[in-house]
Amino acid sequence: MLTLPYTHNAVAQKLNKRASITDLAKILNLSPSTISRALNGHADISEATKQRVWEVAKELNYQPNHLAAALRRGRSNMLGVIVPHINGHFFPSIMHGIETVASKAGFNVMICQSNEDVQREKNNIDALLNAQVEGILVSLARTTHDFQHFEKVRQQNIPLVFFDRMPEVSSVSGVVLDDHQGAYMAVRHLLEQGCRRIAHFAGPQHLNIYSNRHKGYLNALQAFGLPHDEQLMHFLPKLQQNAGEQAMRELLQLAEPPDAIFGSGDIPVAGALEVLHAQGIRVPQDIALAGFSNEPFTTLTTPKLTSVDQRGEQMGHSAVQLFLQMLKRSDNFAPHRVVLKPQLHIRESSMR
Repeated sequence: MLTLPYTHNAVAQKLNKRASITDLAKILNLSPSTISRALNGHADISEATKQRVWEVAKELNYQPNHLAAALRRGRSNMLGVIVPHINGHFFPSIMHGIETVASKAGFNVMICQSNEDVQREKNNIDALLNAQVEGILVSLARTTHDFQHFEKVRQQNIPLVFFDRMPEVSSVSGVVLDDHQGAYMAVRHLLEQGCRRIAHFAGPQHLNIYSNRHKGYLNALQAFGLPHDEQLMHFLPKLQQNAGEQAMRELLQLAEPPDAIFGSGDIPVAGALEVLHAQGIRVPQDIALAGFSNEPFTTLTTPKLTSVDQRGEQMGHSAVQLFLQMLKRSDNFAPHRVVLKPQLHIRESSMR
């Protein structure tokens, strides 16, 4: 029969920290290896000893350190993810897609937010590397203009996959939407509805997604033989509702106001809709609207907003699948980019 040097309550008060195998070994006067084998149900440990070890472990709220055990096997089974934010629907849907596929592959997911700040993004990279993740999936912060901080990931031969926002270079792997095509589809639809003065709410042009959407807008106008008008293009530092409201007010002051708005995001388009409602301007009869992201609120506005779906969950699936391919063929994996096809959801805001 085992004898304990302390009462369990006294031990718990004495520890005041997470109990370890070493703590259990001291309390039970057993070796750490015996404690480990008992906790893992080894046949060479008696049932009485196993039961006593588990009783004390439960009383002291012992939690196995799965990360340490995985590292001893040469694997952490951790996948790091960095997102700019978790506002709205898009990035949470990506994270859901990532977690679904990663979990099936036996990986736990560690999620960090850069909050659109490049320094936070750099700190996130360091934290994930210190946690010895087996791969990093990242979407760039809005304030990221250079990518040197990602070199340390590649130097450690850790798979690095970008998604949505990524450097426009051929030496990195990533998953993106065909943002150019999505914008082209939305603007072409507005043109097919008879719109000819289509304004554009553009995002920061150093980010690939917004520069490609802007190019799609311009190319659709060109395809219909229409020149682009600088007065109709508003470059918004942040795609927020108040930015859309302000841009819409300025556009309405033009001698020839627009007859349609295409936004690189849904939120500023919602801001434009508020201004149009307040001024008694009909949507879509006077000014048609189309956005990008297909946020859930687009089906709740009056009228419902036309928008391009970014396929966030599929993007998350594809990002993990690309990581798994890189992990499997780490020595001879060539950088690869997966391009998803956009889907245009046509609703009342653009149907004339």
